[in-house]
Amino acid sequence: MSDKKRVIIVGAGPMGLAAAYYATKRGFEVEVVEAGDRVGGMAAHFDFGGLSLERYYHFCCLSDTDTLALLDELDMGDAMKWKRTTMGYYIGGALHDWGDPVALLKFPEMNFFQKLRYGLLAFTSTKREDWERLDRISAEEWFLAWCGRDVYERMWKPLLYLKFYQFADKVSAAWMWQRIKRLGNSRKSLFEESLGYIDGGTETLMNALAGAITANGGTIRLNAPVAAFRIENGEAKGVRLADGAEIDAPHVISTMPTPIAAKALSSSAPDLAPAYGRIKNISVVCVTLKLKRSVTPHFWVNFSHPDIEIPGIVEFSNLRPLPDPIVYVPFYMPQDRPQYKRPDADFVKDSLACVNTVNTAITEDDLIAANVARLTYAQPVCEVGFADLIPPAQTPVKGLQIADTCFYYPEDRGVSESIKFAKRMVAAIEGAHEAA
Repeated sequence: MSDKKRVIIVGAGPMGLAAAYYATKRGFEVEVVEAGDRVGGMAAHFDFGGLSLERYYHFCCLSDTDTLALLDELDMGDAMKWKRTTMGYYIGGALHDWGDPVALLKFPEMNFFQKLRYGLLAFTSTKREDWERLDRISAEEWFLAWCGRDVYERMWKPLLYLKFYQFADKVSAAWMWQRIKRLGNSRKSLFEESLGYIDGGTETLMNALAGAITANGGTIRLNAPVAAFRIENGEAKGVRLADGAEIDAPHVISTMPTPIAAKALSSSAPDLAPAYGRIKNISVVCVTLKLKRSVTPHFWVNFSHPDIEIPGIVEFSNLRPLPDPIVYVPFYMPQDRPQYKRPDADFVKDSLACVNTVNTAITEDDLIAANVARLTYAQPVCEVGFADLIPPAQTPVKGLQIADTCFYYPEDRGVSESIKFAKRMVAAIEGAHEAA
């Protein structure tokens, strides 16, 4: 095969695996290099006492058409399971239903006029298509205009702060709008939310992609972090791994987080590195609890409580049927906060305190097992004007594309969006190859 048909994919998360899969289907010779010890990236699983489970929770919405199409392509359409789910909101010292018109009407923390204003915001968000104006204002400004200061201060400001901290007032309205729209459109009706999970977990799709890549002649190299992109005379020549090994290819698609991509550019293309290094990220410490009893009947519960330093919990077993109740408790924070380096046991203790607050019947005796996962670059800070901060996926270097989850802004991180963007990048290298 001509060397011009060789492609290196950096990162074996959903975007990288999807790109590798589509590239092998188009006849490219593909090698995937992954820093970790398994495929999947943020969608990778861990062994939780014999249960294969995502390190970081994932779910599907009815609008995730690219995931559904890929499952069909892999003859896995039956793997997607849909379930009616509900949301809750813990505020004012009590748990309330949330997320549908009936719950809104019964919600005691707003007056009628406030409910009307919020209902209009939620409804119009599901119908809205344009987002460029929202990119120019903050989520704070947007919520204040629609819902008023009282509702914003009590309900939305705490959620934004506990995800973005000092960046909370800089998050764009476009990012917030897209989250509301995605969940709002994952409803069979106004009164029924429907979310999906892949039978066996997201790992099922990741492993199927990895299997298809190797079946199509591609290779996947694990425990192989990339130290630098190799660039000569403005053209991609491959990558250099942390152990010094060099891999040659005229096409490189990088899907690793932009801060890491910036470091990989620093020696070979230092003038390009700042564009990727300036994109801020928030870390997460995600605690997974296996319990003897359920915490709430809801899949998702938002928190607004002065003593709880998390934006919410996800009771995953209320979506995917599992032998025991499984609850994810995510602690988002900037990487430089001293709390990020606290021992795992401290986060488990705080997680149990959170679930005990919402359900006082839950005690330490109900804990079967706990897992703590940490991700340094977990959530891009999509600040006001973020669209202008994102460089083109095709860099000025011929043959080198760089993208991560922030590149499909205003969409938030998601498997389906990663698949869609991966197809675009593969189409670009196919076009470049045909034009050569």
